[in-house]
Amino acid sequence: MKIQKKIEPVIMGISASIIISVLAFLSFETSTGFWLIFSFGSTTLIVLLFHESKFSQPGNIFFGHLLGIIVGILFNEFVGMSFISLGLAVGTTVALMMYLKIIHPPAAANPLIALFADVSFEYVVFPVITGTLVIIILSIFINKLILKRNYPTKWL
Repeated sequence: MKIQKKIEPVIMGISASIIISVLAFLSFETSTGFWLIFSFGSTTLIVLLFHESKFSQPGNIFFGHLLGIIVGILFNEFVGMSFISLGLAVGTTVALMMYLKIIHPPAAANPLIALFADVSFEYVVFPVITGTLVIIILSIFINKLILKRNYPTKWL
C-alpha cells in the first residue's frame, strides 16, 4: 500500500501528460484546428486528482467550459475588452455556473481566453467542445481501467 502511495504522483503525472499530449497531437498533427486551451491543464488535474468531486464530473466539465467560452465570446462581441469587461465576464460565468449547478473552476478562465484571444463562435466547437470530450473520454478510460476508480460518479 505504501508503494502505491509513493508512485501515485508519478501515475497521475503520466496520465495528465497523456491527456494533454493527445490534445496537443490533435492540434498540431491534424488539419482540424486547435483542440487545446490553457484551462484544460487545470481540468486535467481536477479530473485525475479529485475524481470524486462534483467539479470533476463530465457534465460540469463539458457545460462549465461551454458556458465560460460562450460568455467570453458574447462579452467580446458586444462589450469589447477592458478591465471592466474582463472582470464582469468572469463574474457572470461564475454566477451562471452556480445558478445552473455546473461549477467547474478551470472554466472560469475561459472568458479571459475568449477576450484576450479575440475568438469567434467557431472556437466553441474547436477547441472547447472537442477538447472537453477528449478529456472526458480519456479520463473515464484512465480512471476506470488504469487507476481502477469509480469515475464518473455522476454524469450531470
